[in-house]
Amino acid sequence: MHKYYLTLDLKDDPTLIAEYEKYHIAIWPEIRKSIVDSGITNMEIYRYETRLFMIMETNENFNFEKKAVMDASNSKVQEWETLMWNYQQPLKNSLKGEKWVLMNKIFQL
Repeated sequence: MHKYYLTLDLKDDPTLIAEYEKYHIAIWPEIRKSIVDSGITNMEIYRYETRLFMIMETNENFNFEKKAVMDASNSKVQEWETLMWNYQQPLKNSLKGEKWVLMNKIFQL
């Protein structure tokens, strides 16, 4: 098992944040399937104000490049990602079009 930690910001609008959370209470079945099919075995998202923090646990076959190819060819994933951009905003210094940014571990006890 591998763990990845990612972050992203939401737009600073309480109504949009509430809508975003509502979508994540019951994600679309096609999105759940795409996550599992890519090799992600567990995913958690936490929020503090506008900052999101994601923990992904994956099997040994997961890689980000493979997931990106799978997502690009899945119309439901593309629809979901377009919808989510209504609520999300890129982090400062992120690459153009980049959403979730991989974090570097700096400490472990």
